[in-house]
Amino acid sequence: MDFLGIGIKLLVGYTALMITTKTLGKTQINQLTPFDFISALVLGELVGGAVHDKDINFVQIIYVVFIWGLLIYVTELATQKFKKSRDLLEGQPSLIIKKGKIIYEELKKNKLDLNQLQDLLRKKDVFSIKEVEYAILEIDGTVSVLRKSNFDAPTRKDLNIKEEPVYLPIALITDGEVIEDNMRESGLDQSWLLSQLRVHGCNRIRDCLYAEWREGEALHVIKY
Repeated sequence: MDFLGIGIKLLVGYTALMITTKTLGKTQINQLTPFDFISALVLGELVGGAVHDKDINFVQIIYVVFIWGLLIYVTELATQKFKKSRDLLEGQPSLIIKKGKIIYEELKKNKLDLNQLQDLLRKKDVFSIKEVEYAILEIDGTVSVLRKSNFDAPTRKDLNIKEEPVYLPIALITDGEVIEDNMRESGLDQSWLLSQLRVHGCNRIRDCLYAEWREGEALHVIKY
């Protein structure tokens, strides 16, 4: 077997896929439509087949990945520029519950049964269909839910509670190692961090599995 040739093909294929993924953007993962999913499968299959085919060299691998990536890029560009193409290439959301009533025709149209609908609702922490006023089946297969007012959680405004600033929790230590970028962004230093760790029984940074800090709160520490 030509181990060197296979190794070169794998390296070239890996690099080409990495560049293609970065070029196409994060929507390929975060907003995975059926078309995106199939495109990713085909792209991986093209590279996998090329690696195992001894008659295909690394230049051809780059060419195949480039052409397929270009087709996907043009498709994404078309959906951004031309609104009418979005329904054809991406599909559109479907209203499956309206004013508390299930629209059964939309369920059948999207090949969705009641058990699957209940499963999708439970993933949104909705365990009874009677709690739902509206539900929309998104193009990525998830469900967006608007609860009935009687079942919706009250907000601070509803309870006349004064608004307070919201701060993002920041991980300072992961797997026993300090995340320097987060430390600098938070304006914290090593001496402060060590003093806080000692309060929680960690004499060394590597004794801490995870540490999280939020402004106005004490350091949250999980020891090994």
